[in-house]
Amino acid sequence: MANKATVTIEQIGSPIRREKSQEATLVGLKLNKLHRRATLEDTPSVRGMIAKVAHLVKVVD
Repeated sequence: MANKATVTIEQIGSPIRREKSQEATLVGLKLNKLHRRATLEDTPSVRGMIAKVAHLVKVVD
């Protein structure tokens, strides 16, 4: 089996006063507090979720 590509993201913004769908997207990305990091498999669905909350997260190298 080949190694699967991963992406690490960090939450840099608060979901307070944001749409509930954006807060739910952060929970789906395994983020719910500032400066928390999550490493996820790099799939188109994960990339779409990151794009939806791009102003609240950053991709870490």
